[in-house]
Amino acid sequence: MKNIECEIRSFLTEKGYKKLIAFFKKEATFLNVDEQITYYFDSKEDLRIQKNDTFAKIWMKKGEIHDEHREELEIKVPREDFEKLEKLFLGLGYKVEIKWFRRRHSFLWKGIDVAVDFTRGYGYIIELEKMASPKEQEKTVAFLKEKLVELHIPLTPKEEFVKKYGFYKKNWKRLTKV
Repeated sequence: MKNIECEIRSFLTEKGYKKLIAFFKKEATFLNVDEQITYYFDSKEDLRIQKNDTFAKIWMKKGEIHDEHREELEIKVPREDFEKLEKLFLGLGYKVEIKWFRRRHSFLWKGIDVAVDFTRGYGYIIELEKMASPKEQEKTVAFLKEKLVELHIPLTPKEEFVKKYGFYKKNWKRLTKV
């Protein structure tokens, strides 16, 4: 069963973001541009809800945020049910810890799900993702890192993501003007 999300990511400059979008529009299969609103809840696991242009979803990732591979469970629902999801989790006693406001360009490139993102108040990011079985996860992460090198993009260290995430978590309302 391929239930392990293998994902690597790097911060980009605005120029690098625009350059990658142009590159992938030529060299990959363009999937869509999506506006996303994601709520992270204060739970033991990484529990989130999201509304995008076509649907809403609940998803949970086990392990630490920014790990290169984590078990992932995702349930899609109609977009109109996003507010019900929020009420459900608030009713269960969870609190919204963070809200993300993201514009995502999605592509399929060499069997990899590619996201080129701009998240308000957080920055520009590329994510390379591929689902794997537990036995394949290390090999899949190595493959994704090779592809990042092929794109001439340095891998941003996990510590840098953890630091920036911590800053965003404390300041997201101010950074996003919500």
